[in-house]
Amino acid sequence: METVIYGRAGCPQCARVKELAEKIATKRDDFHWRYVDIHTDGVTRAQLEQAAGKPIETVPQIFIDQQHIGSFAEFEKYVRKHFGRLA
Repeated sequence: METVIYGRAGCPQCARVKELAEKIATKRDDFHWRYVDIHTDGVTRAQLEQAAGKPIETVPQIFIDQQHIGSFAEFEKYVRKHFGRLA
């Protein structure tokens, strides 16, 4: 499972989603993730919208196996549904 997180520096939700992704990765061998800083890597809002297939208002934006999941709240729901509790 390949997860890509698009975010930016100084974004509290981006930091939270990275922490959650790292927690999953330490517990599951089939979960791999990478973080893309939209400013450093030059990713535009239009590019994110095209990839997601809908308007994007906030970061982070998360894609799993190239499928758009959404922001932190949607990712957290996805994790609970597919991975259960990770405590």
